[in-house]
Amino acid sequence: MRNVVIIGSGPAGYTAAIYTARALLEPLVIAGYQAGGQLMLTTEVENFPGFPEGIQGPELMERMRQQAERFGAEILLKDATAVDFSTWPYRVQVGSTWVEAKTVIIATGARARMLGVPGEREWLGRGVSTCATCDGAFFRDQVVGVVGGGDSAIEEALFLTRFASRVYVIHRRDKLRASKIMQDRAFRNPKIAFLWNTVVEAVHGEPSKGVTGVTLRDTRTDERREFPLDGLFVAIGHIPNTDLFRGQVELDERGYIVVDNRLRTNRPGVFAAGDVVDYVYRQAITAAGMGCMAAIEAERYLEALEHTDHRP
Repeated sequence: MRNVVIIGSGPAGYTAAIYTARALLEPLVIAGYQAGGQLMLTTEVENFPGFPEGIQGPELMERMRQQAERFGAEILLKDATAVDFSTWPYRVQVGSTWVEAKTVIIATGARARMLGVPGEREWLGRGVSTCATCDGAFFRDQVVGVVGGGDSAIEEALFLTRFASRVYVIHRRDKLRASKIMQDRAFRNPKIAFLWNTVVEAVHGEPSKGVTGVTLRDTRTDERREFPLDGLFVAIGHIPNTDLFRGQVELDERGYIVVDNRLRTNRPGVFAAGDVVDYVYRQAITAAGMGCMAAIEAERYLEALEHTDHRP
């Protein structure tokens, strides 16, 4: 039986692994076949503390993994395929094998909802982004587009006006879904323009430049046109990676795991951290901080188990 099983391997999962490994709990990290989380799709990371010159996203994740392994964490590059939190010890399935665990830390993250158009994946990290806070500074004095009409999209657009010379909000309808206060701020900002009743059908780029433009379609007339842009930010929402945990822990109406202020789920000894919980900040540093918190809580929970006959 494992003291701690960590499901997921982004900043939250690896940080939880570092802390629990240093506490001599010998955690097992079920990292997945595509380990590293969303930072594996990011190029330059300039806002993670400790790297004044910036660092590549995949390199940051590799360093975290090595740090966790240095202290004794076992990293398993396979996907968790099922969990059973109905009885204790808890069980996590990997392939045909079930692993028993005294505590579980869920750190499976979330994925950005993408447009699914040609060129989008090809230019992801090279002009296509899902995070203005992460990448906005790379578009200083450039022209960018933001796809979406909700609060997240308008917040991204407003943030980008600090850097970009022009920000186009591309929205499939003729009115925004964002809150009134966010709309007012956007309408008043001279750097923001709106492309109403418009969808992106393709993203174009050049190897030496990255994104160079998009193909737009008018939803009323079906007219298509090429539109030059230096960057495109997709802000149509995120999808938490929680399908594995439906019926096992409490989820909110959006599918995020519900936790208290100590990252405890409704199952004793099961914790959740990072973007699988956080739909507000969604930053590597906040995910890492939550991974630390979950690890400390798991350590305290295990210590309490040693001094009581109580079991979940």
